[in-house]
Amino acid sequence: MKKQMDKKLKGMFMNLTSKVLNNKSEKNIDYFLKTADGLTKNYALNVQIKAIHEMYKEKPELRKFIAETLQTTDKKSLEKFLTNFVGNHNWSGQVERVAINDKHDTHLPYVALISPTMRCNLRCEGCYAADYKKSDDISIEKVDSLFEEMKSLGIYWVIILGGEPFFKDEMMKLYEKHHDMYFTPFTNGSLFDENLADELKRLGNIMPMSSLEGYEAETDGRRGKGVYDKVKQGMSLLKERGLLFGVSSAVTNKNIETVTSEEFIDMLIESGSKMSWYFSFMPVGENPMADTDLMLSPDERIMLGERVTKIRSTKPYFAIDFFNDAPYVDGCIAGREYLHINSKLDVEPCIFSHFAVDNLKDKTLFEAINSGFFKELRSRQPHNDNLLMPCMMIDNTNVIREVVKKHDAYPTHESARKMVEDVQFMRKLDEISKDFKPVADNAYTNFKMKHQKVSEKIN
Repeated sequence: MKKQMDKKLKGMFMNLTSKVLNNKSEKNIDYFLKTADGLTKNYALNVQIKAIHEMYKEKPELRKFIAETLQTTDKKSLEKFLTNFVGNHNWSGQVERVAINDKHDTHLPYVALISPTMRCNLRCEGCYAADYKKSDDISIEKVDSLFEEMKSLGIYWVIILGGEPFFKDEMMKLYEKHHDMYFTPFTNGSLFDENLADELKRLGNIMPMSSLEGYEAETDGRRGKGVYDKVKQGMSLLKERGLLFGVSSAVTNKNIETVTSEEFIDMLIESGSKMSWYFSFMPVGENPMADTDLMLSPDERIMLGERVTKIRSTKPYFAIDFFNDAPYVDGCIAGREYLHINSKLDVEPCIFSHFAVDNLKDKTLFEAINSGFFKELRSRQPHNDNLLMPCMMIDNTNVIREVVKKHDAYPTHESARKMVEDVQFMRKLDEISKDFKPVADNAYTNFKMKHQKVSEKIN
């Protein structure tokens, strides 16, 4: 009976979605949010919808962002976002995940990340993808079966990493086959051409995130000469077709001023990008000790969070800060709300945490999620009372060392081995954590005071 009711309510939601797609007025958008809230009995989804509705009513830039997105986006691209990402993943998928969690006393991740290939046409400074062959790829048959298992677990949103996701062109067949899923490839953005852009428009269920480290000087300086122009050309092709896409930026002490500047965000909006995902640079490349020289200082880490918050409140644009938004998701989400399957089928808790205890050559994804390694990581989260210090590798360095040792987790990359064995590198990470703590403590005190006032105002 419950499944029939969920199916009926989802059908009502899809009808509501169709109405919005055919009538994109601001009045209809408000009606959509108000009605969607009443259609679901799922608490977590209700909270999400209510929060979005409140922000929509109170924030003019958000209203402008949603209105412009509806007006400028290809109908199929919008339809797939609403039906696959919102409907299948956040609606019915959420119900399925909760039911499985309750039945098996577990915690399924919100999203799965997978690197079908580590091959790439670029070699960027600090990247953990280096020299790989086609034989190192996950077979297309295995990726297919993993998508099927993910859906059986209520996971309909998958982030595709690498390497370069569009280097493995067989993936397009899987995006088409799994037309009920939503895919977000994080791409270097240099391979877009007319044919690829047309295919993305035909399928509709793919939202690429192109990498930009700033303007030409910053992007080409890290990724190679001419890459910036290729990425901008690719964005132009996607914008012409009305496709949803965004930008990913690895933020270092060399480019933080640029990628968070008002001028840069305005350029991205003009180029058709709908969102930016900021990642503080992590020392996980071929030479992690040297990479620490590029990491953000304590003050710069906090400044990044402040600037991303300002972007969200002053621009018709959506921005996420992977580290500084941790207070909104109760700290570290590694192994809890997401996981990463690397090209060797090792199941890692995080794209930056290259450790594993299980391999999907001889285990199911569900079994890997329920390993002692993942269970302990979840039980330790959050790792401390300051949610602006979420990371188990650079903020709470004892955690990764203790859990890896206890569960005999093996490193899946040389930089990971150094993180738990190289005395000099470990000491450096401890220093980074120690230096950040007083700055983070002060920032988190201010964060809590600000959000307490907002909560009191709402109540």
